Amino acid sequence: MAISVDEKIELIKRNTTEIIGEENIKKFVKKGVAYCGYECSGEIHLGHLVTILKLLDLQKAGIKIKILLADWHTWLNQKGDWNFVNKQLKQWEKGFKSVGLKAEIIKGTSFQKEKSYFEDVLRLASRVGVKRGMRSMQHVARDFENAKISQMIYPLMQIADVKALKTNFVVAGLEQRKIYMLGLDVGREIGLPEAVYIYTPIIPGLRGRGKMSSSIEGSFISIRDKKEDIEKKINRSYCPKGIIKDNPVLSIAKLIIFPMFGKMDIKGDPRWKGKDKDEEDKTFNDYQTLEDNFERGYLYPLNLKKAVAGYLEKIIAPIRKSWK
Repeated sequence: MAISVDEKIELIKRNTTEIIGEENIKKFVKKGVAYCGYECSGEIHLGHLVTILKLLDLQKAGIKIKILLADWHTWLNQKGDWNFVNKQLKQWEKGFKSVGLKAEIIKGTSFQKEKSYFEDVLRLASRVGVKRGMRSMQHVARDFENAKISQMIYPLMQIADVKALKTNFVVAGLEQRKIYMLGLDVGREIGLPEAVYIYTPIIPGLRGRGKMSSSIEGSFISIRDKKEDIEKKINRSYCPKGIIKDNPVLSIAKLIIFPMFGKMDIKGDPRWKGKDKDEEDKTFNDYQTLEDNFERGYLYPLNLKKAVAGYLEKIIAPIRKSWK
């Protein structure tokens, strides 16, 4: 079923934290190309699923999708040696195919060794100060306090990727913002094309601090986790009664479950039904109502966790099955 331009724009804009160049969406939506780059380290997890869902929105809007498996970036950012990175590439390509995204999957080193690309990186390097380069990597660099020069090359390559991939929609988590803003400041040096920069929110780690990351044990849910693992991790996750700040369970509901299902059914404890009105079964047709109920104490953490774990199993089960 065809959708209107306005409906396409609404799809592109939903569940975003910030959009730079929003005024250009209508111009690019007819023949748009979007890309998102991923370091190939660790498991694909729910934090990645936020950007994947945004790419699916763009795909529904008729925009071509490119996924950059950033092998060189992974190595430059001290995430592993080449043996590790190459093994990860195979897993990530398999993982992306399993989530149903129809995308052109591109390996970074397949084009980043070209002379013209390398010259663009050097031109950018001539315009960026050391302090500014490091600030751009503040939320991305591994072991930032002991950063290597290789980690300063990383943002320059990421800026050059926008030009090399001929994209006009850039999708990224909010932690990537400083890199792309640097690109907007110095990109004229390489003829960086005009683009719309779409930033998605970050899901907090299950412990309630920092972002969800595969490098922190117990912080993430993988798209390959078994049902019992999902339930165990959600049950142990940070979700104090009435607290909405840095609450990963609420973030998963907002950024993953509602966009995919449009509602949430939450069952109360059957032992207290008829005795406690807050233990009655509830249906929430929008996230904000769910959040308001939780903040006021009308929705208990245990019931929310059980519901979130159940919905995540519905999402992950077919991915897990297709992975095998």
